[in-house]
Amino acid sequence: MNRSAISLGKPASTALVLVACALLGACASVPPSPATPASTAAAPTEKRSVAPSELPSGTMETLHELIDSHQLTELRTTYNGTYGASLLFQSEKLGYFVVLFHAKEFWRVIQTDSYDNAESLYRTFAEQTQSLAKVDLDALRLQAQKAYAERMVALNEQRLQALQHDLTYQQQQARLVAAQQAQAKQQTATLSDDLRTASSRLDAVKQHIQLLEAQQKNPSLEIPPVAPDPGTGGVAATAASSSTAAAPGATN
Repeated sequence: MNRSAISLGKPASTALVLVACALLGACASVPPSPATPASTAAAPTEKRSVAPSELPSGTMETLHELIDSHQLTELRTTYNGTYGASLLFQSEKLGYFVVLFHAKEFWRVIQTDSYDNAESLYRTFAEQTQSLAKVDLDALRLQAQKAYAERMVALNEQRLQALQHDLTYQQQQARLVAAQQAQAKQQTATLSDDLRTASSRLDAVKQHIQLLEAQQKNPSLEIPPVAPDPGTGGVAATAASSSTAAAPGATN
């Protein structure tokens, strides 16, 4: 695990510094017990197992150095959103570091020499990451659902506009077709009247043709009488009448 994956944030480091200073101040204010023998004070202290404890700021820097020098082995790591828990092992000192981090920044670090304690702490931190990340994961999922819904709204609005455009076009075409149909019907009625008139004229012309053809096919010769000319016919008739009337007198 690299240092960027787990690094202590400034708020956590400051809090740990304040806790350490408070503990040191409390110890300095307690006076030594007068009943304590000098031999007891000089006696060597017994080696005790290190109980799980949150690391002071100085040890946090040591942890960074161990990470940078690759002296820690990552045994387990759990990620839940931006939260994570890691179990680190220092083989040189048989020690364990259990880390809870958020956004790749240290949040809590606990050191222990007991593997069972380390496993228990790791499981606790892992469960905490799951509960802590639930809100973030829900927000992430809801944000994705909102973005998807907005995309669907935009697509359906485009589809709606396209359908409205198609419907408007269809209505315009329907009105145009209706006008063309009315015009065609009127034109049909006019053409029907013209056809009837033309048919009547055709029948009359055919009858006339048939009459003329019948006359041409008649073999009898008919000469129509010549009508007298009103200008010359009267004079000739008068002259003829006069000559006819004068003829008997001459004979006598």
